[in-house]
Amino acid sequence: MSNETSLVFVPGAWHKPSCYGKVMEQLRNQHHLRCIPVTLPTTMDNPMATFKDDVGAVRSAIRQETENGRDVIVIAHSYGGTVGNSAVKGFSKPTFVREESSVSSQSSISTATSSKRIPETGHVVGLVLIATGFCFTGLTFMDHFLNITPPFFRVNKETGFADLAVRPQKFFYHDLPPAEADHATSMLTTQSLRALFEGSEYSYSGWLDVPVWFIGTVEDQGLPIVVQRAQIGMARMLGGRVVYTELKTSHSPFLSQPTQVVQIMLQAFESFTGTRADETPKTLEVANKPFIPLVRPWHPTTWFRKVKSLWSFQSGETKAD
Repeated sequence: MSNETSLVFVPGAWHKPSCYGKVMEQLRNQHHLRCIPVTLPTTMDNPMATFKDDVGAVRSAIRQETENGRDVIVIAHSYGGTVGNSAVKGFSKPTFVREESSVSSQSSISTATSSKRIPETGHVVGLVLIATGFCFTGLTFMDHFLNITPPFFRVNKETGFADLAVRPQKFFYHDLPPAEADHATSMLTTQSLRALFEGSEYSYSGWLDVPVWFIGTVEDQGLPIVVQRAQIGMARMLGGRVVYTELKTSHSPFLSQPTQVVQIMLQAFESFTGTRADETPKTLEVANKPFIPLVRPWHPTTWFRKVKSLWSFQSGETKAD
């Protein structure tokens, strides 16, 4: 297996990159792939850390690989999807760099892009997004939620952190054995509020620059599957090249179904690079064909009208004791 393509792993809020441990172990040991985990500065007990810092950390990892002649696939989960998308700016191949589109003029969302590409040998060739969304250039993470704080965390202005308001064992890891869920919970860390509510000038819709494979999580208690599917419809309407798969898991499929996640990643790897990793099956049945709803991108009510009711069902089940 050639090692000319590296996988850069971006975790979500409150999570360390060790959450990808099971997946990275298989990819390294069984398929000889180069895996680069990134620790986000906003999860390092620093309330002053920003979204810019997170994007910079991922861009640094990407640059280290591309400067050494390796292409990169960025794998991102949850909040990390906004970071990963933003970090790919300027790293895609010239054929993937977009021009200003007619869609841009129809919205108040800034889609200004740079016409310059960083002159490096390697490039970002694809994104694998897990239980996340498709961010827009010029919007903060919370702008995508209309700045409505969801019920699973609280804004703690005294500490500057986003405090989880749910039991992680149920919210993130309900399909793990209790001991594993407890261990995963013990590995959680703090999350800077600034990363969630600030930094719009650094956000970027990288999913329009490179092809995307998306892993939906059917039993997700944080980001309802209907919302994930709706975002797929929106992304495709805007020109995103998205392959969509689903797993019947919680918000954390890399912990509860790591082998299935690896199989999807290997398919994505082949799709992005045109080459197969060692021992990759030719055909993998990893997803059904779910209904993808029609979403009108510039009518936010078609994105979020069901979110409140879908989140509310968790309130009696996932609130912290």
